[in-house]
Order: sequence, then C-alpha cells, then structure tokens
Amino acid sequence: MTIEEMIHGESKNVEFKVMLPKKSENYTKTIIAFANTQGGHLIVGIDDKTRKVVGIDKDFVFSVMDSISNAVSDSCVPQIVPNIEPQTIAGKTVIVVTVVPGANRPYYLKSKGRDDGTYIRVAGTTRLAHPEKIRELEMEGARISWDELVCVGCEATDRAVKKLCEDIMRYRREAGLSGREVTESQLINWKLLKKDGESTMASNAFMLLTSDYFPFSKTQCAVFKGIERSVFLDKREFTGPIYEQIEEATNFVLRNIRLGARIEGLVRKESYELPVEAIREMIINAHCHRNLSDSSCVQVAIYDDRLEVTSPGGLYNGLTYEEIMNGHSKLRNRVIANVFSQMGLVESWGTGIRRIMEAAKDYHLPVPEFQIFDEMVRVNLFRDLSQTTNQKNYSCISKNYRKRVGEASGKYQRNIGEASEKHRRNIGENLNDTQRKILVLLSEDEQLSAAKMAKRIGISSRNIESNIKKLRERGILIRHGSPKSGYWEINAGFGYDWEGKK
Repeated sequence: MTIEEMIHGESKNVEFKVMLPKKSENYTKTIIAFANTQGGHLIVGIDDKTRKVVGIDKDFVFSVMDSISNAVSDSCVPQIVPNIEPQTIAGKTVIVVTVVPGANRPYYLKSKGRDDGTYIRVAGTTRLAHPEKIRELEMEGARISWDELVCVGCEATDRAVKKLCEDIMRYRREAGLSGREVTESQLINWKLLKKDGESTMASNAFMLLTSDYFPFSKTQCAVFKGIERSVFLDKREFTGPIYEQIEEATNFVLRNIRLGARIEGLVRKESYELPVEAIREMIINAHCHRNLSDSSCVQVAIYDDRLEVTSPGGLYNGLTYEEIMNGHSKLRNRVIANVFSQMGLVESWGTGIRRIMEAAKDYHLPVPEFQIFDEMVRVNLFRDLSQTTNQKNYSCISKNYRKRVGEASGKYQRNIGEASEKHRRNIGENLNDTQRKILVLLSEDEQLSAAKMAKRIGISSRNIESNIKKLRERGILIRHGSPKSGYWEINAGFGYDWEGKK
C-alpha cells in the first residue's frame, strides 16, 4: 500500500493520529489490534477528521519515532516489532508505523493482561476482544485447530465409528476416488480420534461429523419474500453430521429455485437456474471455514434476486480479501477440511471461490459478491431475473443489484424504487412501538442487556425478550457470541430507520 492510498481515509487497516498521544495506550492498543488481525498502518501527522496532512516538526521526528518504538517494546506482549519510518507528503513529514499480522497471538497490553488488554480491529475501529475471540487467537498462536481438540467427556462409540467410516467410503466411491477401506486406525491418523489407554476419545471434529452434540452446529435455511429478511415463505433447520447438513441444505435450495429444460438435439435436458456446483461449494465452504468458537450457525437464505450463504467468523489468521480472491487459503478447521478432502467434497485448497465465479460465468449470471465482515463471511450468488415468468415477484430490486445486472429504462427503475419504498414502509408499520425502541437502543449500544433495555423503556424483561425473539425470527436482529459477552447486529439489509423515518 502506497502512502497515497493510505491517506485516502481510515479503514480497518489504516488509522491516523494528528499527533502522538501523550498516553501511549491510546496508540499501542491499535498496534496490538493490527497484530491480532490483518496488520495495518498507524500514521502520525494526519488529522483523522479532515484527512489534512499536518505533519510533524522535523526537529522532533526521530524523538517521536523513538517514543513509539519504546512504548511498543515496553507495553506489548508478546513482543511486536513494527517498521517505523518517516515519509514526506506535500512537503510535510509524517511517521508511518507498519504492523504485520502477528504469528504469536494473542497480543495484549502488559499493564492490563490478556483478558482485558487484547484488542482487534473491527470496521476501522479498535475494540476489546471478546473471550471467544481471545480463545481463537490463542489457538492461532499455538498452531492448534479447535476441531482437533479432544471433546471432553465424549467417547467414540463403535456404532458412530463404523457409520463414519462407511459414509466416508461411500462419498469416495460417488466422487470417483479410490475405494480403499477406511478404518478406526485411519480416523486416528486423521486426528478424528485419540487413544487414551483402552478408551477411544472423540475429537471435536468427530462429534461434528457424527452427531448433533454441539448446539451451534446446524444449518438454518430460509426462503424470503422479496429481497430483504422480512417475510418468511419457508424455513428449515438441519442438524446432525455436517456433511449431511450440507446435502440437506443443498437440496433445500434446489427445491426452492426454478428448474428449467432445454432441448439439445433429440435430448431434453433439465437444469436449475443456479449452478448446482456453486450452491454446494458455497455451503461446503461455509462449514469448512467457519469459526467453531462462535455460537452462531451457518445460514442459507434464498431471496427473489439471490442466494445468500453466511458463515460465522471473519477471515482466519490475517487472511485478506485480496488473498482469498487470488486463491490463497488458510485452514481454520484442519481436521474437517482434511476429511472433506478425503470424501471428495473439497477438490483442492484455495479453488472454491474460483469455481463459484466460473460456474456463475458459465450460467451468464452476474458476478457473485463476497462480503467480508469481522464476525462473518457472506457470499451472494445472484439469480437471472430476466428468466422469471412472474416479474411482479421481482419488483423490489436493490439499486446496487440493478447496476450490476445493467437494467435500463428510467420508467422501470422508477417503478422499482416506488415498490422498494412501499415495501420498507410496510415493514416499518409491522413493527410495534417496543420493537422500534429496542432497535434504537441497540443501534446505540450493541451489547445492551435485556434487563437494561427493560429499565430504560419501562417494561418487564420478559416483554423485552419476547420482542427480541420476534425480531430474530424475522431476521432483523442477529446475535453474535455468547449470552454474556456477545453483541447484537441489526441486519443492514432491512433498510429501515428505527425511529420511524424512511
């Protein structure tokens, strides 16, 4: 990244300071956050509000650099060694502190300790890491995959071992792979099982592949009316072995999209409106790369204009959006990824996104969209609206999607805008007063408890919890993390001002 690109504006990887704060904690925690996530640049000498280059007096440049170096060395654990250098912009000198993604995570402020001094970057801000995130950072630093850990108190039954071995062999045959026998010894080699004397202990991965032991291990599927999470047309929840969830979720999608036919010579061939291989790849990737320390689940949503698959957890171990688009891959769940490979569900590492893109191109569909958030990764595969026989069902098309698809006609776009406005107004009218107040409060504080909301609104906690449940069922509220330290997300796609304004 050039200095010109850096000064374009603050982001997840860039932060400005007009001058070096007197209290070193005000900038060392940002350096820690960069080391714990995807790296970044701290630039001293630029106004963070106006982006105006203020510069640093040349007589103090090197003393400021020494202050930063000493503060980082004294305050950060494990040791962080940033690159600190002066650069000239428009004749003024600024100091650029470059931090690479750290390998010895978690990094934290020595004075506060690991639990209270670990920071991460979230959407251009530095935030205290939740306990779940700290645990994942610890495993990243120890080069341990959560799925290979022993599932405490869980023994692998002979029946479960036999079924998994048989299922792996069946998948291999169906994928055209060698039909070699899979035994308990093989499962031990793959770290699915661990021997403890006479007992055979199950790993977390084994439990994920053979049972519904973990409550977060499920796939929520839904069909929504229109292009927003407002009205359910159908919904299902699949549990059990995750490879079975993948099959069930894929079949759910196929049941709820159009199936057409074409004639090739004398042969009538049927095909779905979306490429089956892309649908499967999206769902497989969501399970293979999800953060298993997150209590959220994989979600598969069908809208009038797209298929949307959401996987809990952001990108793993410093991986960037640019890297994944170029085929780079870092395995968050190594045991599951290996088993998927043995089953033929995963062909080769880092090729999943390319296959989704190529499948969409072969179907003459709009380019798929990959959205990277701090707590989730979302993939949108867009439908070809020109093929629908009922255009009324597709009147609410977003402005961005129209741009991607290249819709023309001012009259058509005007009609769409009116329909979208009416749709949002109808949604807002269906919210009761308590629900609106809840959304206003959570937009101000995403970690506000039900008890505190009840006190501020002046009603019972049970009433608050009942309305929150309804907002979650409609997809308006999304919960991330544990009940104690997690937070709420208001679905950005809902498109409504909670104070009742359009």
